[in-house]
Parts: sequence; structure tokens; C-alpha cells
Amino acid sequence: MPTHLLNRRRHSPRPALPLMEGIALEHGRTHEACGPARHRFALWLAAAATGPVLWLSPPRGGRQLNPDGLAACASPARFLFVQAARTEDQLWAMEEALRSGAAALVVAELSEPPAMTPVRRLHLAAEAGGRFGPAPLGLLLTPGQGGAQGIESRWHLAPAHHRAAHNRLACDDSAGSQSCWSLQRLRARTLPPCSWLVLQAAAGGALRAVPASPAATDPALTAQGLPQALPHGQADEQTSALPHPQAALAAPAPP
Repeated sequence: MPTHLLNRRRHSPRPALPLMEGIALEHGRTHEACGPARHRFALWLAAAATGPVLWLSPPRGGRQLNPDGLAACASPARFLFVQAARTEDQLWAMEEALRSGAAALVVAELSEPPAMTPVRRLHLAAEAGGRFGPAPLGLLLTPGQGGAQGIESRWHLAPAHHRAAHNRLACDDSAGSQSCWSLQRLRARTLPPCSWLVLQAAAGGALRAVPASPAATDPALTAQGLPQALPHGQADEQTSALPHPQAALAAPAPP
């Protein structure tokens, strides 16, 4: 009877799309973005990617993106917008687009997170799309805190522009930043939850991520108060540590 044993052979890492320093999303997989600024996250990925971008709008109630607003991130000529009649049609179109490899990035705005089976099909399609070139990347935009099953990674982005002029960072050159967002990695297959403050000096300018407090990985805490950036000497130590285990439950009282 054949058996499959673990070995010490190193597996080559999957190519990834670098979004900013220290943050990258793997090609050939489908990821999820949630939060009030999730569309901004998709535009950041579009700016980082090379090639066409397919954007699947929701069946009803969706608002088309303004090309004038897109121009600050990426050329509107790279975008192809498709509006499907049903959510099932959105997922079908996304799967076919990923399998073809014709688009570098495929984005789908969904009204609710999909189940495990559609996400699994999207992963397989994205892997197949890299047969004749770079594998595409899929991104699901979901409301609230997300929750797509089997997703490669889940990201939460929220505006924090009032922090731009008052952020407590080690680098003084960011004091005049015009825009600021709170970015959280809520889930990833091989990485722990983490949180950053993303700074942009001007519209369309370069993005810079500064590690924030690990407590900010909970979106509920961010809604109450945005995370304070850590001092320069503590940032790497805090963000590289795994989450602390929960305390043991107390023993039941004797009868």
C-alpha cells in the first residue's frame, strides 16, 4: 500500500504580485478584500499588475467606477467592465477569465462571500491560467468583514486620513502625508494576522506601509480606535511574532 511521507525538500515559493514593501499577493490564487475601502485595495493591485484588468460588477445596485478616479491609480484603458445578471454568472465569468490567462487581474464585486466549492474552482482556474505565461490573480470584493471559504488571503482596508498629519512614526518625512489607510491581513495560509498604516504622500504617489499594533488585526477594534504605529525598534519584533495563545479555561467549581 503506497504511502505519502513528508520530506525536508524545499518547495519553491509561488510568484507573487508585490503591492508595497513587505506586502505581496500570490499569483495563481484567488484572494479576498473587504472593508469600506476595498475598492481602493483592488485599484492598488491593478496599478501593481501589468496587463488588462477584468472588473465584474454586481448584478444590480452596483455603481460604475469613474474613469477620472481610476486615472490616478492606473490607465482606464486597461479596464474591461462586465455586469452579470446573477452572482453565479459573475463567478462563472471570473473562472473562465482566470483559466484563459488573458487578464492579469480579475476582480469580482460580490454581494456576499461565496462558498468553498466556487472558491476552489477559482483557485484551479487561476493555476491553469499560468500555462503559457504569468499566472493571473483573482480578487473577490465582499462586504463587511468578508468570509469567503478557502480563500488564499483576506485583507481589510479602511480609511484613516485623519491620522495622516498626526501619525507617530519613526520617520519624520511622513508627517505631511495627505492620505492614510488602515490595512489588515485578516487571514493567510502561511502568514499570521498583521496590521499596517498605509501612507500616500500625494494622489497617485508611491505607497508606504508602516507596521501597526498587532491588536489592530481585529476590525472591531479598528472601528473603535485606529491603531497606533509602533516605534521603529519594535515594529519588526511585534509583526513577526505569532498571535499569543488563549489563556486556559478555569476548572469547574466542585458540586
